[in-house]
Amino acid sequence: METIERQDAAEKRRPRVGRNVTAAIAQDICADRYPSGTPLPRENDLCELYGVSRTVIRESLKVLESKGLVRGKPRVGTTVCDRDDWNILDADVLEWIGPYIKDFDLLGCILEARRTIEPAAAEYAAERASAQEIADLDKAWRQMRDSARDPESFTEADVMFHTVLLTASHNQVFRRLSSAIHAALKYALHASNIAVENREDAVIVHGQLVEALRMRDKAGARECANRMLDLAVRDLAAAEKAIGRTK
Repeated sequence: METIERQDAAEKRRPRVGRNVTAAIAQDICADRYPSGTPLPRENDLCELYGVSRTVIRESLKVLESKGLVRGKPRVGTTVCDRDDWNILDADVLEWIGPYIKDFDLLGCILEARRTIEPAAAEYAAERASAQEIADLDKAWRQMRDSARDPESFTEADVMFHTVLLTASHNQVFRRLSSAIHAALKYALHASNIAVENREDAVIVHGQLVEALRMRDKAGARECANRMLDLAVRDLAAAEKAIGRTK
């Protein structure tokens, strides 16, 4: 009877899928339960802590290693990597570090990257964008306009707008960057969009950028992109305040 009760208790605490275990270990790493440079507990101990088999633990550690959070070595074990080695542009990693985002200054870093890339992309797009790409930007803008009171839908349209903009630059590096920063951009835009109540200013300037592209106005497109980023600075301040960060 006692054996059955122990098995039942283990089943209750066992996550239903391995992904949950991966997230649980990752979140413990992000919370400094396992600080950078320190070894993780042994496999058997991890099995006991997270209530799963060695197979599940091993698969979870493989995922975490692929994302730069840990590194395993034969006869040494698994060590937590320095935060500089983490793939912070990965969607899963962004989700795991979410509650600790203030420790990474990630929102500010994303904004700095956008400051460097987007004005140039907008200028190139004014010269190079196809009619279909401009139509796609217009569609994304209209979705932003129509969902201005719904931050989730607004963010989806906002992300699509900026993704198409980088693609419309017809710069192969910018296109690659669009894929690389997609998850981080979505995270940053979502943080900003839920932190502000009025998104009308953003809707207006995004619409003006679409019009500048239609008119093949390179200087106007760059100006609109810079004004979008000025708004992003304002919204970033609101997002940082919302997550309890002080400058």
